[in-house]
Amino acid sequence: MTVHFIGAGPGATDLITVRGLELIRHSPVCLYAGSLVPLDLVAEAPEGARIVDTASMNLDRIVAEMEAADGCSEDVARVHSGDPALYGAIAEQMRRLDELGIDYDITPGVPAYAAVAAALNTELTLPEISQTVILTRTSVRSSAMPKGEALAELGRSGATLAVHLSVNNLANVVRELMPQYGADCPVVVAYRVSWPDQIIICGTLADIRGRVKEAGITRTALILVGRVLGQEDFNDSRLYAADHHHVFRPKA
Repeated sequence: MTVHFIGAGPGATDLITVRGLELIRHSPVCLYAGSLVPLDLVAEAPEGARIVDTASMNLDRIVAEMEAADGCSEDVARVHSGDPALYGAIAEQMRRLDELGIDYDITPGVPAYAAVAAALNTELTLPEISQTVILTRTSVRSSAMPKGEALAELGRSGATLAVHLSVNNLANVVRELMPQYGADCPVVVAYRVSWPDQIIICGTLADIRGRVKEAGITRTALILVGRVLGQEDFNDSRLYAADHHHVFRPKA
């Protein structure tokens, strides 16, 4: 048997990969993060499948489910939201599976920051404005941030920031980034992007806290910060410039 770690994407059921959906459809056991993975995806599991919401379970209980499936030679679809490589907490699960000698693989998913950019009809990297996207979070009740990864330090780059798991720490996000980006820097807070109840709030570092508080958003939201947001005054990329030549478009 194999444990398949599957990225379900940001929420919309048609934003899962074809591979991920097929693995769910053929796995007799489905373990899913109930607070973040849509039930319509879990419903794709085969008839009679054991379907377990892991939202209330600790690591020992989750691994015990995988070990039990291994004893029955049944594949497991372990469904995580977004892309499991980013804040998916799959590393410790895989370490346990290595110790147990249980095979596993990973199917990537559409990450939340990409879904937010799509919803905004924007690009997160614009020529001469920002060519770097930093994916990060802040420390509240979760693990402490490693040395050198404080938000204020990352913000010195001026890169586009995608701040995860931090909407309830928005005051600190604003305080740390205001000196680097300026009060007028655009900010987007996206709640449950691609779900039917999606909310996208646009503002600046100066006013985003009030807008988010008014909307009552306290969880399941991604924060984007950067000058690329809403930017219309930028130079074209050199990629398609008439005088830009490369191996696939040689000079005439």
